Amino acid sequence: MKFSGINVLVTGASRGIGAEVAKGLANMGLKVWINYRSGESEAKIIKDEIISNGGNAEIIGFDVTDEKAFGGAIKEIVSTDGELSYLVNNAGITRDKLAIRMKEDDFMAVIEANLKSSFIGCRDALKVMSKKRFGSVVNIASIVGQTGNIGQTNYSASKGGTIAMTKSFAQEGAIRGIRFNTITPGFIATDMTNGLKDEIKDGFTSRIPLGRFGNPSEIADGVAFLLSDHSSYITGETLKINGGMLM
Repeated sequence: MKFSGINVLVTGASRGIGAEVAKGLANMGLKVWINYRSGESEAKIIKDEIISNGGNAEIIGFDVTDEKAFGGAIKEIVSTDGELSYLVNNAGITRDKLAIRMKEDDFMAVIEANLKSSFIGCRDALKVMSKKRFGSVVNIASIVGQTGNIGQTNYSASKGGTIAMTKSFAQEGAIRGIRFNTITPGFIATDMTNGLKDEIKDGFTSRIPLGRFGNPSEIADGVAFLLSDHSSYITGETLKINGGMLM
């Protein structure tokens, strides 16, 4: 794919979908800044893998819910590379419980980690990208932000909010040449889903027209497209990557 920019920051990139996104974008020629909060050793492994394959990467540790830390990280990237071309807001958490049993802390922790962090990233990226009138941001939401899900009132709210927020940023960023889009993955084969019992996996798979869980690389390909020059006339959109589970 063709990219006019130089670098990309991927949050929550030490494992799972974020790690696959980081590796995929590095393979396409971007310098990747791999964010982690506590998984420094995992982030170093991803960096080493990228470099061994001929790519360019750095690791950068910070808590995405910390406004000063997130802003400081973006300033560090701009100071080092002279710009920030792309941002992928991927970091997030779950605290699944039935709503009737969910505490306020469980709700707000997920809102902070998933929605607030994406807001901080979008806002601060917009500020620095506006100087060059160029940039693209992809926010990773979820199919449950569109459908809801039992036991995930907090997660659904955070991801539904991400979808709506992205559309607002897209409208504000358009005049400055900055694009904002969202991806909503369905069930993806990660460490989290690999731990599910076979009967639960089978139940989910039966609801997916393509008959399987997605691969993290398929999310990474979607991210690359939305960041790249090939999607230069796309902003404010939500790309559903779910095997047809939600049409």
